[in-house]
Amino acid sequence: MPCKILVIEDEEHINELICINLETAGYDPVPFFDGAALFSHLQEIPAPSYDLALLDVMLPGKDGFELLPELQAQQIPVIFLTARGDLHSKVKGLTDGAEDYIVKPFEMLELLVRVEKVLSRFQKKVEDCYRIRDVEIFPKERIVQKAGTVIPFKPMEFDCLLLLVRYKNIALSREQLLQMLWGVEFDGETRTIDVHVGRIRKKLGFQDVIKTVPRIGYRLEDRPEEELPSPAASHMTDQAAAPSTDTPEESP
Repeated sequence: MPCKILVIEDEEHINELICINLETAGYDPVPFFDGAALFSHLQEIPAPSYDLALLDVMLPGKDGFELLPELQAQQIPVIFLTARGDLHSKVKGLTDGAEDYIVKPFEMLELLVRVEKVLSRFQKKVEDCYRIRDVEIFPKERIVQKAGTVIPFKPMEFDCLLLLVRYKNIALSREQLLQMLWGVEFDGETRTIDVHVGRIRKKLGFQDVIKTVPRIGYRLEDRPEEELPSPAASHMTDQAAAPSTDTPEESP
């Protein structure tokens, strides 16, 4: 069963964008646009009914700081997601008990990574095995099987595959993949990713599963293309804006 995540954000287009990306990543988002409506809802449900809450601070009815103790009483971990980036608000949110505090605008990939970290911390989502078609990936054992046969993977190839699978159906830029693989801003050649992706495609027959996204990077698709939602922006602003880079598109 996918993790249920409350999305409490009064800006409708931002709420919808977050929900689309969460659903694409395999979660079950539940949107709320009003603090008072969420408060009433929490009084009516058993605890815990949700695995995580993404909470704006500035909401009609009741603000995020007022809602935080109500969510905590329901044993729901909270990530603040707000335009209030002043030090006082950050300190208040974290000292009051939020698990994280993200200031808008933000990268959608960053949000998904932080969501995964908080869920893992609370052992809400422990994936022992990822399955894509006839391929099984075991993160703890670092084993990849195709139709029951173990396929040898080099360490960086395995890590690259795991990132694409964890954030399936989402376009990841070469720069994002490099930063997540090395853990720092990578100063070298982004074509390193092309080499790894080319090897992964060849080993698993994933030529039609790992798509090249022109001028950006790659996207691993886990369902038929006609069922995929419309591409959502990877960068959160007051308006949705699709990511772009100057890197020319080449398929390895």
